[in-house]
Amino acid sequence: ILLLFWMTSCCCCCCLSTSDRGLWLPAQVAVRAMSSSGGPTSPYTSLAISRPAESITHVELHRPKKLNAMNKAFWREMVECFTEIAEDRDCRVVLVSGAGKMFTAGMDLMDFAEDAFQPGDDNDTGRTSWNIRNMLHRYQETFSVIEKCPKPVLVAVHGACIGGGVDLITACDIRLCTQDTWFQVKEVDIGMAADVGTLQRLPKVIGSRSLVNELALTARKMYADEAKSSGLVSRVFADKETMMAGALELAGDIAARSPLAVQGTKINLVYSRDHSVAEGLEYMAAWNMSMLQSQDVMKSAQAVMEKKSPKEVVFSKL
Repeated sequence: ILLLFWMTSCCCCCCLSTSDRGLWLPAQVAVRAMSSSGGPTSPYTSLAISRPAESITHVELHRPKKLNAMNKAFWREMVECFTEIAEDRDCRVVLVSGAGKMFTAGMDLMDFAEDAFQPGDDNDTGRTSWNIRNMLHRYQETFSVIEKCPKPVLVAVHGACIGGGVDLITACDIRLCTQDTWFQVKEVDIGMAADVGTLQRLPKVIGSRSLVNELALTARKMYADEAKSSGLVSRVFADKETMMAGALELAGDIAARSPLAVQGTKINLVYSRDHSVAEGLEYMAAWNMSMLQSQDVMKSAQAVMEKKSPKEVVFSKL
């Protein structure tokens, strides 16, 4: 059974099998299936994509021998992957994790230097600067696409989460980690300011401007307990296997709810974070004047009255 499940789950996110509809694997079994991956799934070279349970897409950073350092392929493939996931009607929740010893060592500096420090055609400062600006916009989109994806994105972090890893996780909706995890805004140690999301999102995630400034200006490590107490992560687990099982259980709980309700909630949470309360309320009213007319509302209400679990309710694909 596991072999058959693995064969159907190892296809790219744009063509994941729907033959497992109705299948809810126990979390520990699903974790073992996920960890049996032999390598990245075509067409990606830096990511491995699987479907560990119904409606859940697992995106694994998969350069374990390079500590999941973010190379040129990664910056492109994350955009392609999440663009496809956003349109995948069989996916309701995304889980992101890292293969090997750690979540990620951050940006692949050799690749970055090759991109950033190549002179323009005319060795002109203005044109070189323009090219660097365009490159940074592409890098920023790699993580903004996670935030723009209407599907909730959970991230499960183990070991180290350095530099670009912090940029990545702050664009996710729910963050989990293991007890041995540490986080580091590393950029000042390599002579630059973090430029693909950390300085913009971390203050809104943690809420303490003083703590964010300390982390960004000193590049000191933040360990799991402090990450939990500051609000960077919502749960800390003893080890990776336990964390992945917990993450799948949480993802399953979310996937069981109405996709209209879940995706509408994410979209409005992101919008309200960046707008005033009055603007957020007006946007919400405009949103729900149509969404409240969905059959999902009646189905959910009936399930509550009949004391049914959300997993017993069948919601149409979105």
